[in-house]
Amino acid sequence: MAKKNKKKGASTLGRDGSVVASNRKARHEYSILSTHEAGIALLGTEIKSMREGQASLVDAFATIDDGEVWLRGLHIPEYSHGSWTNHAPKRARKLLLHRREIDSLVGKVRDGNATLVPLSLYFVNGRVKVELAVARGKQAHDKRHDIARRTAERDAVRELGRKIKGMHA
Repeated sequence: MAKKNKKKGASTLGRDGSVVASNRKARHEYSILSTHEAGIALLGTEIKSMREGQASLVDAFATIDDGEVWLRGLHIPEYSHGSWTNHAPKRARKLLLHRREIDSLVGKVRDGNATLVPLSLYFVNGRVKVELAVARGKQAHDKRHDIARRTAERDAVRELGRKIKGMHA
């Protein structure tokens, strides 16, 4: 089967496998214990807005209420061509998980001081999925330690590249 040619400059927004929004700060603020993929119940205008690449996970978090997982704080702006049928941008949205997955999340969150943090929103087979992480908040010294470790790794890679090229530091 031949490959489909992608037009030059064509956007990948709204296509399968494309990331619509990601929470870049989450990996800095939290240490990730485990991740789960969940579906999300959306309205038609929310899907259309997300296909335009508009969504923000900046203040988003997930809660478990009465055996259901809800995503709160996710901002999906109103659809530009919508009318009175538009959605509320910051409404709570239900996450779609199997019962055993919800029970597992409840156990993990209840055991320690862990929380549910959305890491990214993306399309899979035309459906929007959320990468949900069970995470524990980092303290300031943990963040400094991670930054120092990343800096040391980056310097080691640079030095190795210099040695391979025959340059001296």
